[in-house]
Amino acid sequence: MIMEASIYFLLLSAAAGAAAGSFINCAAWRYVHGGSALRGRSSCPACGHTLGAAELIPIFSWLALRGRCSACKEKISPRYPLTELLGAMAWVTVFLRFGLSLRAAEYALLLMLLMCAALIDLEAMVLPDGLLAAAALAWLGFAFTYADPLRRIGGGVLAALVYGGGLLALAGVMDALLHTESLGGGDVKLIAVLGLYLGWQSCLLLVLLASILGIAFSRLPQNRGRAFPFGPPVALAAWPCCLAGEFLVSAYLSAFSL
Repeated sequence: MIMEASIYFLLLSAAAGAAAGSFINCAAWRYVHGGSALRGRSSCPACGHTLGAAELIPIFSWLALRGRCSACKEKISPRYPLTELLGAMAWVTVFLRFGLSLRAAEYALLLMLLMCAALIDLEAMVLPDGLLAAAALAWLGFAFTYADPLRRIGGGVLAALVYGGGLLALAGVMDALLHTESLGGGDVKLIAVLGLYLGWQSCLLLVLLASILGIAFSRLPQNRGRAFPFGPPVALAAWPCCLAGEFLVSAYLSAFSL
């Protein structure tokens, strides 16, 4: 029964995560192109065809339609099933790490906010302050569900100030040396917000992983020789840090203490 229950909740997590990913993708697209995520029905971006229930099943509808609108036959971007799949994977990994708990709800919400911010940054080169504020307020609310909320709040605020302030100072120096913007203000605020969740040790791991992913991201053909959004690498790096940041840091330190 325990195994059956675990499989059931894994499948439920995958389905809920895929649905959340679909909503987040819609919200991000409408933010960039105008409109509200809470108003209006989903429609084809090419012809305006209103999608029916059978066309709104995450991942499977895109596959069944072979990536085309059922009305105008225009191609539907693979971004839709990919974000839905990513949402499913995020929720499954959160459930595997935290089970049915408040921690699972906290980090599932954070990962969805990060996904939305990354999608917007990827298309519009901006990280909305509203999303970052929502993540910070969610952190504060969940902080009071910990055994020692004052320690959680104090450690998070300290990490946010250290990493946010440190990166802001570093960006100022690099801007002066390079005579161009090296790191956007939204990126600094995003890492500061993640410092609230991760604490100072795991946030150091976040910065290292995000830097590695950022270098790889800059080498993509479409990003060479031009400014590129740093939000997606930061959001992707935050995923393993949220799930196993303390373990990874401890394992790294232990490897050098032998």
